[in-house]
Amino acid sequence: MHAKRGDARSDYYRTPNLERLAKGGMRFTQGYAPAALCCPTRRSIQFAQTPARQGDDDAFAARYPTDTKRLTIPRALKAVNAKYLAAHFGKWDLRTDLAPEHLGYDESDGNTRNSVGSEGTSFNKKDKWKRYGVMDDPKRVFSITERAVDFMKRASDADRPFYLQISHYAVHVDMQTRRASLEACQKRPRGKHHRIPAFAGMTQDLDAGIGGVLDALEALGIADDTYVFYMADNGAVPWIPPDKRKHLSPPDAIKDAGRNHPLRAGKWTLFEGGIRVPFIVRGPAIAPGGFCNTPVVGWDLLPTIAALAGYHKALPGDLDGVSIRPLLEGNSAQNVRNAPLIFHRYALAYPHSAIRDGDYKLVQFWQRSKDGPLRLGLPSYVERTQLFNLARDLGETTNLAAKMPEKTQQLRKKLMETLLKAGLEVRPYPGRSTQSRNKEVR
Repeated sequence: MHAKRGDARSDYYRTPNLERLAKGGMRFTQGYAPAALCCPTRRSIQFAQTPARQGDDDAFAARYPTDTKRLTIPRALKAVNAKYLAAHFGKWDLRTDLAPEHLGYDESDGNTRNSVGSEGTSFNKKDKWKRYGVMDDPKRVFSITERAVDFMKRASDADRPFYLQISHYAVHVDMQTRRASLEACQKRPRGKHHRIPAFAGMTQDLDAGIGGVLDALEALGIADDTYVFYMADNGAVPWIPPDKRKHLSPPDAIKDAGRNHPLRAGKWTLFEGGIRVPFIVRGPAIAPGGFCNTPVVGWDLLPTIAALAGYHKALPGDLDGVSIRPLLEGNSAQNVRNAPLIFHRYALAYPHSAIRDGDYKLVQFWQRSKDGPLRLGLPSYVERTQLFNLARDLGETTNLAAKMPEKTQQLRKKLMETLLKAGLEVRPYPGRSTQSRNKEVR
């Protein structure tokens, strides 16, 4: 979001260490996660490819076996300097047998999933949205941080360059928090959009873990020589408990704007609330306190890190990411990308895609054949083709598809061409592009 938007700040959560990181580096106001949920984002980051290209769970498992030789971040760095050490701590969750060691990581917590971060609570699907656990190491934030700091210290002592990816289980439910964090949040006035003390406490604990890493970099004397990237794997759950009807409803039909306000909806959908995330980079040659309004996305990390490390070989031709090094070094006017951003959501009930090209964004819902793996059917209140001008309408409140048919057709053609090249078979719903809206969703 724009740097001057006051409503971009949480009205309840406190994250002083994250703000410290942001002030020391560059904030990307239009940073995107590759997907609207965690697993495809994590795959995308490792290989610099869009989830549309990588496929659903079955396709990904077939295309990326455990003996894959594809370029990854650790492999790119080790090609530059064989002394590089690579570690991954926390949630891995690629949903296949593919583990960190298969991609060039020297140390890791293994092929972990969400359940590992919820040990000590393990609430059922209904209770996890209202119950919480109080413990000393919520979501393993502090034990992950300890392992990360120990790895950095050993690498630094051995004079070895390193790549470290920390993927926290927080702030995914189950909600877990330390007692002191919970009590501090309970005393604080609740916000209009953020108001759950246990979730605020979990966020505060995550921020403390981030602070532990930043402190360690300074204590080791390597803070000025280290690049730090921060991003989320998807947008937040917009309503707690989740409300599937609200997820797809037009904003003017919903009384509660949700936890991602001023963005629309959240996790599970390709509206801005589902994919636009915090995106911060700090490091050498990056001016502190900077802002960049150029769209960037998680699949840009591999090419960017490779460029920063001095990787001079040609990157594989099927990578979708680009290096954003020029943006980090202050060349904000440089065009780093020659193609629009393409997002695709594999979903049982509502497969849909989005294309971001300049200020315009098209969201397209698809139908599949009856013998396909996905169910037919889309609620009547969902507009099947939606066009927005994000520069004027960040909240995606006004569908321009009917008013701008040429732009709509242009973007849908680009979108379908890209998806077909990636091997996806998609069909628009027949008939008009917009449907009548339902009554207010409470």
